[in-house]
Amino acid sequence: MPQALIVAHGQPSSPDQAETALAQLAGQVQKYTKGYEIGSATLAAPSALEAALATSPNVEVIYPLFMTKGWFVTQALPKRLGDTPIQILDPFGLDPALPRLAADAVQALANQKGWPLEDLDVVLAAHGSGRSRNPATVTRDFGHALQAQLACKDLIVGFVEEDPSIESAARTAGEHAICLPFFAAQGGHADDDVPNALRSANFQGEHMPVLGALSTVPELIAQSIVKALDLL
Repeated sequence: MPQALIVAHGQPSSPDQAETALAQLAGQVQKYTKGYEIGSATLAAPSALEAALATSPNVEVIYPLFMTKGWFVTQALPKRLGDTPIQILDPFGLDPALPRLAADAVQALANQKGWPLEDLDVVLAAHGSGRSRNPATVTRDFGHALQAQLACKDLIVGFVEEDPSIESAARTAGEHAICLPFFAAQGGHADDDVPNALRSANFQGEHMPVLGALSTVPELIAQSIVKALDLL
């Protein structure tokens, strides 16, 4: 039976916790994949990727649970795979259906709070990079698509590792505001840096889970995997 592997960065400081969380996500994705087998591995857990490939010899595609097609997806992952003929799909953050999924989640929260979209500020909190422009470009492209879907008052982007900071972005948000973390999984940045920045900015709005933790994400991932496997 053809198989797919979801690969994420993981947490070097707590590799087992990230491995467990990713395995749970893979189990949720499995429900939508027409019987295809879905495994998982993080790059941060020593030898986890190699062990997953050794125990799943029929892996044909890898789904990168990353927000951009950066160094980990284009260099680190292929290097770890070596000569193994496995197709690497586009990462989670580049899925063209992701802005609509995010817009639905933001709108649902705004409706719950009784906030009209025309009064809503969205703070898109992302990682960014001090070395490459690609992460910021991907984030801003996603932000433009999200704002077009929502027709909200304003969408403000802030970064952990470059300017403008999340704190400065959050300071400009009004009373009716939602912070959406542009991350694939929970981790140090999403758990610490983002909420700390919001507190420092005296942000009065709502703080959503990371994009990768939204309840509709497993089905989205499954659709990409099934489409790729069906074409093989």
